[in-house]
Order: sequence, then C-alpha cells, then structure tokens
Amino acid sequence: MRKWWPLVAVGLGAFMLLIDVTIVNVALPDMATDLGASFSGLQWVVDIYALTLAALLLGTGTIADRFGHRRVYIGGLTLFGLASLGCALAPSTELLITGRAVQGVGAAAMFAATLALLSTTYQGRDRAVAFGVWGSVNGAAAAAGPIIGGLLTQHLGWEWIFAVNVPVAVVAVVITWRTIAPDHASRYRRFDLPGMVAFTVSAAGLTYGLIHSGEAPWGDPGVWVPVAVAAVALAAFVVIERRSASPMLDLALFRHRTFVGLVIGGALLSLAAWSMFPYASLWMQSRLGLGPVATGLVIMPMSVVSFVVPLVMGRFGHAIAPRHSVTVGLLFIAAGSFLQARVQADSTAAVLIPGMLCIGLGAGLSIPPLSSAVMGAVPGERAGMAGGALNSARQLGLAVGVAVLGAVFSSAAPGGVTGSAASVATALNTSYAVAGVIAVVGAVAVFVLVRPSRPAPTDVAAKPLSRNVVA
Repeated sequence: MRKWWPLVAVGLGAFMLLIDVTIVNVALPDMATDLGASFSGLQWVVDIYALTLAALLLGTGTIADRFGHRRVYIGGLTLFGLASLGCALAPSTELLITGRAVQGVGAAAMFAATLALLSTTYQGRDRAVAFGVWGSVNGAAAAAGPIIGGLLTQHLGWEWIFAVNVPVAVVAVVITWRTIAPDHASRYRRFDLPGMVAFTVSAAGLTYGLIHSGEAPWGDPGVWVPVAVAAVALAAFVVIERRSASPMLDLALFRHRTFVGLVIGGALLSLAAWSMFPYASLWMQSRLGLGPVATGLVIMPMSVVSFVVPLVMGRFGHAIAPRHSVTVGLLFIAAGSFLQARVQADSTAAVLIPGMLCIGLGAGLSIPPLSSAVMGAVPGERAGMAGGALNSARQLGLAVGVAVLGAVFSSAAPGGVTGSAASVATALNTSYAVAGVIAVVGAVAVFVLVRPSRPAPTDVAAKPLSRNVVA
C-alpha cells in the first residue's frame, strides 16, 4: 500500500485544483447577496482563476523543471491552501477575486508538477495504473463539483467551498513530503519571464475588455483600451518567443496543422461547453428559486456522462481516429447548446437537462483524444510544451468564454437575471446559440486541420509522458 501514497498525494492536489474551476458556479447567488457583488464581479470570481491558470501553466512547467517537481508541487499546494483560506475569509468581492487569482497561481504550480511526479515515481504497469487513476480523478472532480458545491453552500455557507481545501492541502503536503523523494532540478532551463508577462497581460487585457463590454459600449475607453493593450502584448509575445533562446512556447509548433487544429478545438470546446454555467446557475437560483443543491443536481447528470463516456471510449474506442471523435464530440456540444436555447419565460430548469446531457457526451468523446493526439502531432522533444499549450488554450477558452457569453447575455438583458422573465429567457437563448455556433466552428476547424490518421494501439506506459497533459 505504501507505494500508492504518492498517487494519493498527487490525486488530492489534482482533485482540488480541477474542482475549483467549476465549484463556485452554484455559490454565485449567495456570494452576490453576502458581498454585494455586481454581475461583472461575479464574472471575475469565476474567470480570474481560469485566466491565471491558463497564463501561468506553460511558465510554471519550466519553473518545475528548474527547481524540482516535488518542491514546486509542495509550494503550489501551500499557496493554494493559503489562498483558499483567504477566499473563505474575504469580506469583499475585490478580496475574493484577489484570493481566486492567487489560487490560480498555486494551481498552475501544482498542475505543472503532477504528471512529472507520477512519471518519475512509477514505472511499467504501476505507471499505467497511476495514470489511469489520475485520469479518473479528473473526471470525478468534474462530476462531483456541482453537488459538493451545492451541499457546502446550502448547509454551511459559500465560504466552505474554499475552506474545505485547507485541510486537504495540509494532508497532501504531508503525504508528498513523506513519500515522494526529491527530484533533481535542471539548472540549464531558462525561465522565460518576458514571455510569461506578455502572455499574461494579453490574456488579462482581452478578458477585462470583454467583461467590461457587458456594462459599457465598445467606444468606452474601459473596453477598447484593454483590448488594444491585449493586442500589443500579444504582438510583443510573438516577438519575444521568436527571439528567445528558451521560449515558453516554441512558435514553430504552429507549423503543424494538426497541432493548430487541436489547440483551436480545445479552446473552443471549453468556451462552448462550460462558459454558460455561471449564468445558468444564476438563472436557476435567482429566477427559479432553486437552492444550491438542487442546482447542482440539475448540472450533475452532464458531469456524470462526461466522466463515464471516456471510460467506455478507453475500453472500446481505440479504433476511432482522434480527428473523428473530437469533431463528433464538438458537434454534440453544439447540439447540446442549441437544445438549451429553448428557454421560455415560464420554463423550469428541466428545459436545460437534454442539452446538458448532449454536452456531457460531447466532452467525453472529445477531451481524451485531444490530449493524446496533440502529443503525437509534434516532435517528441516538444511533447511537454505542446501538452501545456493545449491545457493553456482550454483554460483560456473558458476564461474568454465566460467574458464573451456574459457580454452577449448582458446586451440582451441589461438588468441581468433581475430583469424581466422574457428578457432573461432571450438572453439565455442568445448566449446558448452563440455557444452552439462556436462549437460548430471548432468542429469544422478540427475536421479541416487535423490530418486523418488512426491512433496506434500502444500502451500508455510505453509512451513519453508530458508534465502538462490533462485528460
């Protein structure tokens, strides 16, 4: 049993950082009531975590290589636990958003080290088992998030969705310290600080401008100035990466059309599949009067389907080329979004369930082959960087999606969820329809750009494993 304690430590950290992507959704109305948060403030509570995680994921992988994976993992756990405590005690929206940003920093450090720790700790068949369990933990986090968040919020208060992380982080630190041996740090990897700063400024500026566009016209300086800064920072990032001897992201990867298609597909999948959850949760609780637990139960079937389908695909879907499974998955997500765009002024939450099930099916079909295919689309020495790029694109897609669909929602219902029932229904339908169109665009991009091929039936344990790939 002792040999599996490192897996327990890594699993605890992965579960925490992934569940915190979505667990806040069912708690948003309670946060708004207690903290007096505005609609844009709630968007930032959701968005800043995914944004920070996306912006720092590639860079923290280099830090983990440079200073040692165990050290960075323990540091990430500690920071995540302290930030979670800060979120639980936050007396204002601004401090809560700050705490969520710091959570994202800790999560990026944890994420960058998890797979490397498993890869160096386990060998052969044990490694295959460890990675299988780790993938199941990812699915379990998605499935458990809505109901755990609902139970904690309804019975203990929204603060406990953060406070519960503190003892879990402490336990994970202790187990990691006692059971995982220190690894050798590489003193030859340079840290691309200019690239990380430019990428972070670009992502943050774009997200800020899009969120503010829901409250002000595009001619407002609060909208176009951040977007312009984002464009300048993106151009600077490209220049920095092209000239850097140790770039955070090797732009030569984008010469591989399959890689480009998979990254676009991953970003648009997250945008289309998950970005409407905050607004659906606000509608169900603020308009329909559902409690957090009931809201979590409405969302949970989708999460369960997205957990079960990859298990079935792993058993029976080896003969399906990633190009086809990802394309079909995105089309299911599009169908699910269009199915949800049928809300009427007098609709109940049940109107969303068929579409949610379709989205869960689409995500289950798409996400595992995305991760495996991107590894085979680039040279082996760039596999870790490619996996990190895919994960960053997925988190950035979620962050931008919450901002984009929030702006669409606000334009159709200026009063937010407190407006008339008809305007809120129209806003939901419009936003879901936009998400559906985006999923179709993602499906077309994957089908056109990803080269048709059949996956080789090789054992997972025999392949080089990236430190940054997530199922």
